[in-house]
Amino acid sequence: MPSHLSRRNVLLAGAAAGSALALSAAPAHAHGRPRRPFGRYGSPSARLTSTTLYVHPRGAGDFTNLQAAVDAATGTGRTLVIAPGVYRETVSVPADRTGMTWIGASEDPRDVVVVFDNAAGTPKPDGSGTYGTSGSATTTLRPDGFTARRITFANDWLRADHPGVSGTQAVAVKVMGDRSAFFDCRFLGHQDTLYADSASLDTVARQYFARCYAEGDVDFVFGRATAVFEDCDFRTLIRPDLTSAPFGFVFAPSTAVANPHGFLVTRSRISSEAPDGYYKLARPWVPSSDPTARPMLTVRDTHLGPGIDAVAPYTNMASGHPWQDQRFAEYRNTGPGAVVTVPANRPQLTPAQAATHTRQAWLGDWRPQA
Repeated sequence: MPSHLSRRNVLLAGAAAGSALALSAAPAHAHGRPRRPFGRYGSPSARLTSTTLYVHPRGAGDFTNLQAAVDAATGTGRTLVIAPGVYRETVSVPADRTGMTWIGASEDPRDVVVVFDNAAGTPKPDGSGTYGTSGSATTTLRPDGFTARRITFANDWLRADHPGVSGTQAVAVKVMGDRSAFFDCRFLGHQDTLYADSASLDTVARQYFARCYAEGDVDFVFGRATAVFEDCDFRTLIRPDLTSAPFGFVFAPSTAVANPHGFLVTRSRISSEAPDGYYKLARPWVPSSDPTARPMLTVRDTHLGPGIDAVAPYTNMASGHPWQDQRFAEYRNTGPGAVVTVPANRPQLTPAQAATHTRQAWLGDWRPQA
């Protein structure tokens, strides 16, 4: 079985290969034309639009790192075209960069990787404490109307490297804005990989993930956003530090009680590299900042592999907030992890209820542009 260290090597190998191709001096075609690092998306000398900026790790763009490009991309509706490479940095996008789009210039999201290795328990360089869960994020996205295409967001902090650290949450991306869309992206980490959040308790943030891939172990898709995951793949990882089940939990929603829509997973797949039955599908997160939260998760028309505990797919995060009191439901799932052996442990929607658990109901008047 793969080790945590080998996973880091695999993460970077794809991007390094893509970067090498993009930076090669050899001609890309028999006609002798040099390979274009930004593919079909123009270049600094031939911009798609006046609001497009180009990022290239070795100087062929406007900027060599993402944060510098974000800092320069003031106003609304700016586009960053990102050449293949590994961008080892933390990136924070302010709320006023509304309508921003990031495009991975390669057709393969493995070629463009944004990665860092902070965890909740990592000490800050200034000695003011540790980063905490939110502060651990490699990428923090605050603006409304953010879109990303074909990019890998990763946090490669490893428990094995830090055996004395108890704050093992290590976020790859924290998304806070309304109308945030991700197409053909990857989210890689271990604990708390993808933080689908909102700007405040009383703010609804609609988020859409299409044809994406997320992996991790503990609560690796979590938060209070109104989020739709459509045609996505989720993969649970091996835990060399544990010898018995459960290894972890796929989803940990923290939906505000007033919000009628939490996480919706539809037409997707959940696989595992761990032994059969070693993962729970979900557990509810009721944070101390919102003790009235009533987490919501609907998983429908989705294939659940054998890694999911079919007998008891849900469990509690805190005894005072049992999962049975939350808004968890399933509908027409398939696969060994979806077999209903104890009906009380597998709440199912009726067809009439399922008709209201759809992408259209979750996103309302917003139609993400594929």
